[in-house]
Amino acid sequence: MKKSQRRGYAAERRKSRSHCGKHIGGPGKPDYKRGKIKGEVKNTKRPIDSGVIKKLSKKGIKEVDSKSGFTKPAIEEGKKRGMKLITRGKKKT
Repeated sequence: MKKSQRRGYAAERRKSRSHCGKHIGGPGKPDYKRGKIKGEVKNTKRPIDSGVIKKLSKKGIKEVDSKSGFTKPAIEEGKKRGMKLITRGKKKT
């Protein structure tokens, strides 16, 4: 596992605990689950775009936690799909 992958995995675990959820992780799976709510943690330098929000919605994800924020179209798409978008750190739009 590369150093950057370990850092991302550690961020997932840390944010899972802060959202009071159980960390699941792994390819194709949500990062955490709290009751029936599935969540995803994005630890990227670029803001999340609407395409990512659409893909996550199809997987049944209801919460997205992003280090770098969301684009305006992504925020609109998230509202339309009833998703909770969480920004930690500096908000970029």
